[in-house]
Amino acid sequence: MKIFNTFFMGGYECADHINRSGHRINLLKETQHDLRVAEDYQMLSSIGIKTVREGICWSEVETSCGFFDFSEVYNRMQAAEEYGVQQIWDLIHFGYPDGIYPTHPNFCERFAALCHAFAVFYSENSTQELYVVPINEISFLSWHSGDVRGTVPFAVNSGWDIKYHLCKAAIIGIKALKEADPDCVIILVEPLIKIHGNLQENAEQMHELNQHQFQAMDIIAGRMCSELGGSEEFLDILGFNYYWNCQWNIDDNPLDWPETLKRRTPLADLLEMAYKRYEKPIFISETGHFGSGRVEWIEEITQECLTAKKRGVDLNGICIYPVTDRPDWDDLSSFSNCGIWDLDIDGNRLPNIPYIIAVEKAHAQFTNTNKIMDFVLNFFKN
Repeated sequence: MKIFNTFFMGGYECADHINRSGHRINLLKETQHDLRVAEDYQMLSSIGIKTVREGICWSEVETSCGFFDFSEVYNRMQAAEEYGVQQIWDLIHFGYPDGIYPTHPNFCERFAALCHAFAVFYSENSTQELYVVPINEISFLSWHSGDVRGTVPFAVNSGWDIKYHLCKAAIIGIKALKEADPDCVIILVEPLIKIHGNLQENAEQMHELNQHQFQAMDIIAGRMCSELGGSEEFLDILGFNYYWNCQWNIDDNPLDWPETLKRRTPLADLLEMAYKRYEKPIFISETGHFGSGRVEWIEEITQECLTAKKRGVDLNGICIYPVTDRPDWDDLSSFSNCGIWDLDIDGNRLPNIPYIIAVEKAHAQFTNTNKIMDFVLNFFKN
């Protein structure tokens, strides 16, 4: 069953949180995607990509408590209709309106109202099926805001508490989404990581430590903290974000990439592990690199994903993140040169030709693989 329009997808940066300096950022605006969405979709379509990840930016659309203005989101919906682009919508991509945060007593009520309002608005204004990520990367966000003071509530030693409350909000939000649109597709997105031990840690300790990455999905599935009302029915599609620094030593130092010492666990193994845990359709919901390493990275990811599919993993896509370069959250003057298109000082899109060629070549491998699989399935049906 085809879930997404194209196997390769593109993600547009949409973080809208308060950064370490206490300043509200909005990378949708910083990259001018809100103004250049038609241009962006036209360029992405030209290289064969017809599925994108987007974010509504909760801090922008809730103009006052309980009142929503989705007019900017509507502009992007209209552009998607024009260019035949399938959209996946993040409702929380690290940011909330001023004055609330996951442990605030009104957080769940406010989030449920957002979910209901957006689902109703979407059903009234789009011909597309609603694909929605209630909260992007609960595991990362709980660590970033609850352990290292990266955003509100700027806490330490509180990662589990933040995670618990984000999962609570996600479950309540999913119920609100399903009430407004029973056919909407819920996508959970979490980092896919591997922590490597030193000589003093035993295998059982490391296994337990690596299982923590699945806590958010397990809670929403009702496998943990059942008092929150989670259910396996809330897991329609699972997305896993994977970057070069998703594998690290227990001392917090990321493993080298490209590797000098072969210590990394192959991505295909990690995808197979995640798939077998939940037996739901999965995809790589974010991946990419920066500078000259972009081509080598996507070539490696492609081969690992082909291997995973050969092993029977129900892998449905690879989302390159970001499509356009983006600034650093904590220094908006610093860019990473990490997009399919980089940006000049005026926000003009500058194509990275070697990266585009590599992406098109990689995409063709999956297109051909899918054609072969369809042929085999039809052969046996007949």
